[in-house]
Amino acid sequence: MKKIIITGGSGFIGSNLIDLLLKKNFSVINIDKSEYSANPYNVKKFKRNKNYFFFRTDINQKQKISRIIKKYRPLGIINLAAETHVDRSIDNAEKFIKSNINGVYNLLEVLRKLKKNTKNKMRFLQISTDEVYGDIVGNRLASEKDNYNPSSPYSASKASADQLVMAYGRTYGIKTLIANPCNNYGPNQFPEKFIPKMIFNILNNRPLPVYGNGKNTREWIYVKDNCEAILKIFLRGKCGENYNIGTGVKLRNIDIIKKIFKIAKKNKINFGKKAKIIFVKDRPGHDLRYALNSNKLRKKIKWRHKVSTNEGLEKTFNWYKNNIGYFKKISKKNITTRLGLKL
Repeated sequence: MKKIIITGGSGFIGSNLIDLLLKKNFSVINIDKSEYSANPYNVKKFKRNKNYFFFRTDINQKQKISRIIKKYRPLGIINLAAETHVDRSIDNAEKFIKSNINGVYNLLEVLRKLKKNTKNKMRFLQISTDEVYGDIVGNRLASEKDNYNPSSPYSASKASADQLVMAYGRTYGIKTLIANPCNNYGPNQFPEKFIPKMIFNILNNRPLPVYGNGKNTREWIYVKDNCEAILKIFLRGKCGENYNIGTGVKLRNIDIIKKIFKIAKKNKINFGKKAKIIFVKDRPGHDLRYALNSNKLRKKIKWRHKVSTNEGLEKTFNWYKNNIGYFKKISKKNITTRLGLKL
């Protein structure tokens, strides 16, 4: 059976990707250090699957990572292990440097040494972000040929990791690829992020804090569509290249909230007067607009997103409404952020 290592598999995108891989009859080795944003609830259903293996390990632990790779001999690694929240990176960037840069360096070093000793042909797919391109002015779309221009410590750490990945591919011949997805949403997302935070506050009759005037624009993709793209890039992508993953659907934050309100009303959720939008002081260096050109992925790898924004948001809203256990599992964790979210 074909085996793939997923680092950070207990997180949001990782757990959805594992679900896809197991359904497609891959064997999955999940390596996750299981800190605050990794939730055992996300991978609970995989535990009885004979093709699922879990190791609680930090990607900075080179010897352990090397032993796991030697034991399972996978097709490759899809790296989703990362600190991801911009607000947290602004408050304290140290963890982002350790995980997003040093962690990727350690994974690449393991592969370099394995390749040197065993002529290993494993692929390494780095999951990056559209934020590495920075603020996209006017009606432009960021393509894979554009220079990186990160604005936050988070996006700078991801940009640095991408540069390492490309350098190791060129210098040492490691089979590297990079995926730059737009904003994901869907089941299992840690509720400090924008969409689940808004859903949580509506369900609990709390104010919906929005940075600035709510006109910051993002491109959105339902997580399961993103996972399909990631798998196709891993299997079919040309080594040494990067691929943008986007839907072309760009919405202001304020418009996303309005859509969520409509879904809540459609589902006859009785939220009170406190569940209303409040505008708060903008965060430092907040990019106004992200937008991707994903033609390369669509033409070269023949990928298309399937889930519309309205459909995806409704699925997401219903998932959080029906999975109260998700919130209970993380209720003891520190997830208070700049916009405030206390369970």
